[in-house]
Amino acid sequence: MVQGDRVDARTRALAALCVTEIVSWGVLYYAFPVLVGAISADTGWSVGAATGAFSVGALVSAGAGIVVGRLIDRRGPRVVMTTGSVLGVLATVAIATAPTLPLFYAAWAFAGLGQAATFYPPAFAALTGWYGEDRVRALTTLTLVAGFSSTVFAPLTAALLGPLGWRGTFLVLAGVLAVVTVPLHALLLTPAWRPHEPTAESDGADADHARAVLRSPRFVLVTVVMTVGAFGLYATTINLIPLLVGRGLDLGLAALALGLTGAGQVIGRLTFVPLVRASTPRVRVAVVLLLGSAGVVALAVVPGPAPLLVALAVVAGAGRGLLALLQASTVADRWGTRAFGRINGVFSAPVTLAVALAPAGGVAVASLVGGFPAAFLVLGLATVLAALVGLVV
Repeated sequence: MVQGDRVDARTRALAALCVTEIVSWGVLYYAFPVLVGAISADTGWSVGAATGAFSVGALVSAGAGIVVGRLIDRRGPRVVMTTGSVLGVLATVAIATAPTLPLFYAAWAFAGLGQAATFYPPAFAALTGWYGEDRVRALTTLTLVAGFSSTVFAPLTAALLGPLGWRGTFLVLAGVLAVVTVPLHALLLTPAWRPHEPTAESDGADADHARAVLRSPRFVLVTVVMTVGAFGLYATTINLIPLLVGRGLDLGLAALALGLTGAGQVIGRLTFVPLVRASTPRVRVAVVLLLGSAGVVALAVVPGPAPLLVALAVVAGAGRGLLALLQASTVADRWGTRAFGRINGVFSAPVTLAVALAPAGGVAVASLVGGFPAAFLVLGLATVLAALVGLVV
């Protein structure tokens, strides 16, 4: 009966995280790209200046994620993620009501703390700790469901924008974040975290293990590989619309192609469990990054027709979908689950930063190399190089 209760608690916690990841990503990440044009038009701040605030939040999130990982190791995910939800709610209200650009930046910096404690890395740490050797299926379930965050929140945000304006939209989204994520994190993230209180000796051993891993050249190289791959795949897929419009597709069809990258993510993630069974960690890194880069490079060089471009967008989306599961499992697959929160916090920090900076980064690369086709080619080839390095580290 105790075993059954434990399994039931894990299942409830997994279900809760599936919901809270959709909402957390939707409010604290995907709403901003939809609203940034309206923010600029209403306030007079340039799109670049407003996007800079979002980037500041990403920087804070990446740095705070290291501390969050250590806290989860010691305290478990319930307190940390509940606190993160509360911070996210307060930050979203501050964003909605910021009267000046400096306060807008401060609000997004505050939001970065909420992101660090509610996005994928803490959820991955929670499921890895609860599920142990069974973690791959739990991680796959989480990312499959949470992958629909943009599908839910991009149109919802757009629908709210018309009648409410960007400030009213953010206030409503803050309410959604409060009503959904705070109680779910507080009430359902209840599986036992550590059956025995940590001792000074066990904490010291965990710290020694973490230091040894973090200082190893292999850890550094794997982190670089994943960061380059994440930036390449996210910076291209998030900037798919201008590429396709430049290829002659109308905006509606280009937007449909972007939406279908979400379907590609789901398809990719469904193949992850068979991939784990059939491959080593090194091979998995190479397969995932090569799959995504194949779609990106093809989009860079293939002029059409439209159905082929849409199909290639789905391929690129599949690689991006697999990347989330690769990020979730890389540390445990290579270095085990000991001190996982600490190690994964450091590992995830640059990857998280790359993902958050990808929208603006893709535009910056395009401006440097002369357009989005060239940018897709450069970023796709960089991801190919990362895949080859990943095959040997």
